[in-house]
Order: sequence, then C-alpha cells, then structure tokens
Amino acid sequence: MFKVLGALCRSWCSAAQSGVRSPSSCISRIWFGPLPKDSIWIKPGRLHYLESDVEKQVDIIKTIDGVVVLLYNKSREKLIFVRQFRGAVYQGIYSAGSSAMAVGEANLEKFPPEVGVTLELCGGAVDKDKSLKEIAKEEVLEECGYEVPTESLQHVFDYRSGIGTSSSAMTLYYCEVCDGQKVSEGGGVNTENIQVLEMSVEESRKLVQTGATTNGGPSCLVGLLWFFLFKAPKVTT
Repeated sequence: MFKVLGALCRSWCSAAQSGVRSPSSCISRIWFGPLPKDSIWIKPGRLHYLESDVEKQVDIIKTIDGVVVLLYNKSREKLIFVRQFRGAVYQGIYSAGSSAMAVGEANLEKFPPEVGVTLELCGGAVDKDKSLKEIAKEEVLEECGYEVPTESLQHVFDYRSGIGTSSSAMTLYYCEVCDGQKVSEGGGVNTENIQVLEMSVEESRKLVQTGATTNGGPSCLVGLLWFFLFKAPKVTT
C-alpha cells in the first residue's frame, strides 16, 4: 500500500469537512479489461535497433504530450494542487508485486478507490491545435477556476516523463494568481471530477522532505523543488 503525510491527510480532511467531496466518493465499481485497439491515448509498440552489431528491442508506448502549471495564490499565500482518481495509479497499487495486469472486478473493500486518488499540479494533455501556453491557460481555468493571461505563465523547463516506456514531452510553467482572478470553482470539464486543494508553503514543503511519500507523479515534486529553490524565499518574505 502507500503512506500519506500527516499534513496532507489533515488538508484532505479539512476539504471534506468543508463540503468538498473526494474525487473517489462517486466511484462504486472498478474493473479491469484489455486495451482496445482504437485507444486514442495509448499506442503500444516495439522498437528494434542495432547497437554494436547486436540487435535489441524494447517495448514502448506512444502517449500524448502534456503541460503542467505550478500555481501560487498571492492573496492567501497558498500553493494550489488538484486531486483526481487515476486508474493507472490504482492499477499499479492493486497489482503491486505481480508482473501481470489485473483482470476482472476489483476488490473495493481491500483496495478502496481512494488509493488511486493523486495529488498533482494543474495540467493536461497537448491535444489541441494551440500553443503550449494557450493550452496551459485553459487547464488553469478548467481545473482550478482562475482566468490568467498567457503572459503570466513563466516557462520553467521542458523534460520527458516515463523515459523507460513512453517518454512523452512535458512542459512546466509557473504562475502567480490572486483571488480576483478566481472566476469559477474549477473541477474540470465534461466527465472530469477534480478537487482543488490549497496548501501553505510550509505544508507543501513537507511533500519533498527526505522520506516523504506522496501518491502523485514526479512533475509535482520537481515543480515544488524548483519553487522552494527559486521562488519561496521571495514570496514568503
């Protein structure tokens, strides 16, 4: 299973007490099945190559590139995160210790949906014919409810995720917002079920302390480390 930081648990409990439902609260059934051939999100394949006259091969997955935005609310001096159920994370925890993919109905008593809920930075897929900044701007509005100009998005760096299998290109931005830019509750679009969560700088710092464990991806941790290195001394003084 996994550990959750005490500070993080308290923040989640506070959100629940304020009437915000967890992203997993509406999930009543989970089951596993084969990947359909017409999936628009994942394309599996095998790459072959010659290295020093030796033929080698590696199984790979073609995925969609993404953008990530580290948001800091100056009005309340809070970092802004999102929580959502991630099926891949749930599957990883459910089938931990086995090389086989889980199949059939999931045991929700042993593995409740909450184990698949992640803590992440705002972000989304590069699936539109728009600039990366325009896509990032839309994600900030859709997920967190802030209207931001593209000029306020500071490019941090570009990197790749899942380099052993997918190697999708990722772009990280930093953006400072204020309460006056909050135009909606966020929460995602269409069938998305996203919870917006704010944490103080000190609470967030615990996420990257030695020995910490979170249920999110490296983009969140890398973004936080950059923030504490380059921004925290300025915004907290």
